[in-house]
Amino acid sequence: MKNVLVISSSYRTKGNSARLAEEFSKGAKDAGNEVEFISLHDKKIAFCRGCLTCQKTKKCAISDDADVLREKMLHADVLVFATPVYYYGISGQLKTLLDRCNPLYASEYRFREIYLLFAAAEDGDDAEQRTLAGFDGWVVCYDKAHLKGYVFCGGVNDVGDIEGNKKLEEAYRMGKSL
Repeated sequence: MKNVLVISSSYRTKGNSARLAEEFSKGAKDAGNEVEFISLHDKKIAFCRGCLTCQKTKKCAISDDADVLREKMLHADVLVFATPVYYYGISGQLKTLLDRCNPLYASEYRFREIYLLFAAAEDGDDAEQRTLAGFDGWVVCYDKAHLKGYVFCGGVNDVGDIEGNKKLEEAYRMGKSL
């Protein structure tokens, strides 16, 4: 059994990327894993100040919801991030959280597997590849972990556009394979 932390950064609680996260979570639970699903839509997370205090103290100088999320990330076996794609990149909400996870870099983090679930109105290779490249910039900083897999669903914009899409089943199967 793995401890799986799923973080959805969509402000639309039933948005397309959030639905991918729900299906991944369901698959991971069905496989017998312990799964915690967190949405960032109601979290207060300030921007990183770049002070680098965290590299000495392993704690952030800012106190807000990122503290709790970082602690959960530290102890998870598997991290799963879900995001809508904005301008060929991850959402600002997710980027802000990842920036605030700098204290993890100097810690004995437990996660080894990272997954990305992302949805975009664009359905071309650019949306997929540019988003992956930007996200991978965070992943490669954690040398004990790697991007184990991802699901990209393009061509979905409005809430509900993803319903009936085979990418939901792909997200479920990916979660179930943990």
